[in-house]
Amino acid sequence: QLVESGGGLVQAGGSLRLSCAASGRIFSTYFMGWFRQAPGNEREFVGAIRWGSGSSLYGDSVKGRFTMSRDNAKNTVYLQMNSLEPGDTAVYYCAAAPQAIYTSAFNQDAYHYWGQGTLVTVSS
Repeated sequence: QLVESGGGLVQAGGSLRLSCAASGRIFSTYFMGWFRQAPGNEREFVGAIRWGSGSSLYGDSVKGRFTMSRDNAKNTVYLQMNSLEPGDTAVYYCAAAPQAIYTSAFNQDAYHYWGQGTLVTVSS
């Protein structure tokens, strides 16, 4: 029900935009988050966004560099990643959690649905 795309290889300082298409059921009752996981590391919160208001919040490591947006007509959320660093290399996952627990957006256990992940590799 969540399909990510847009990963790839980019040089440090470059940009990438990830997309996550959601089914209609998820669109209506959930908010969307992005997480990432580098080899050997815990899964890390990247950001979250509400479909309705578009309000978003971000993890400390990406604030000021990454921006989330959504296109409600396409049931798609985006993660625009700028000023990429080698430390951003990871598999990026989009996920969906119930609207009612948006205050728990940082917690991966709040999310009911997960995409398959897309690999982002940043070379130095």
